[in-house]
Amino acid sequence: MRVLVVSTSYPRSADDWRGRFIADMAAALPGEDVSVGLWAPPGPLPDGVSSVASREEQAWLDRLAESGGIASRLRAGPLPALSSAVGLLRRLCRFYRREPADVMHVNWLQNALPLIGTRHPAVIGVLGSDYGMLRLPGMAALAKSALAGRRALLAPNAPWMVPRLEALFGGVADVRPLPFGVAREWYAVERRPAWGSAPWLAVTRVTQAKIGELFRWGEGLFDARRPLVLLGPMQEDLSLPAWVDYRGATHPEALRKDWFPQAAGLITLSRHDEGRPQVMIEAMASGLPLIATDLPAHRDLVANGENGWLTESRDALSAALDDLSDVERNRRAGEAARDKARREIGDWQDAAARYRAAYREVYAS
Repeated sequence: MRVLVVSTSYPRSADDWRGRFIADMAAALPGEDVSVGLWAPPGPLPDGVSSVASREEQAWLDRLAESGGIASRLRAGPLPALSSAVGLLRRLCRFYRREPADVMHVNWLQNALPLIGTRHPAVIGVLGSDYGMLRLPGMAALAKSALAGRRALLAPNAPWMVPRLEALFGGVADVRPLPFGVAREWYAVERRPAWGSAPWLAVTRVTQAKIGELFRWGEGLFDARRPLVLLGPMQEDLSLPAWVDYRGATHPEALRKDWFPQAAGLITLSRHDEGRPQVMIEAMASGLPLIATDLPAHRDLVANGENGWLTESRDALSAALDDLSDVERNRRAGEAARDKARREIGDWQDAAARYRAAYREVYAS
């Protein structure tokens, strides 16, 4: 079975943070009766995976990635948004008609729109921002047209998205959550925080929506004894408070080997359209407790009072930080986080088995 995986994000090198989960996914997918071709920006390919993007397509996708990706372009204003969206959809339209495939595995729902007029069976990953874009006028109708007339499975990476997707698309596609995995190395991380001065980590693209309430609520709660380290690319021109220790973009190896072992936990007070944030899953697998805003995506990962806390006010954030300042409670929450990740998510080999079963399902129908 020939499966073509579509993504607008992919790491250019081993220390590139962009699209790392796509590289991990692609590396795990080949096997049994599945061969994999990848349509994505240029980067080192895993064994058993071939590139199916033309040189022009790769160059264009590389420029798109350098500009912050399609989501960043859509936030940049009408003209950049229109130019990037048209360029992407036009290239995908050509690609879907050029390359023979038994199954198309499309990441990001809007990337499936150019499937209109083709018959490829499709597994379509719904990741978060694409789910949020279904609020745009006409978007759900366009997506429904793209799904009609083919065997399609909508595969959100978190169960909380299922009810709305079934309500919108249940007549033209099956809907079943297919959670991403994490690399097995995350489960082997050994924590060694310096209790009393261990940093809390915020690992995120730096945008207003992603930062959310962090700067407002965090004022006065973080200091030298409870430092906050912010890691991630600056994608909007935000003013950073003096008490935030901003270290710029990072990559998984640095998180796994340097930052996560010394951290008190991971914090996200995002208001962004999140699906199931991969860095939260990696932190859980590493044994870190979580503090997060009470969003559906975070509710899916944080069992309140067990592996962390959901917060909806500064007072709640303060109480959560105080609770997890206790060494024994912090350790128990971290162990619960790792157990939850292992039980509910697993590793990329587990995720690949779920995807291969989905491919066979849509191909055989």
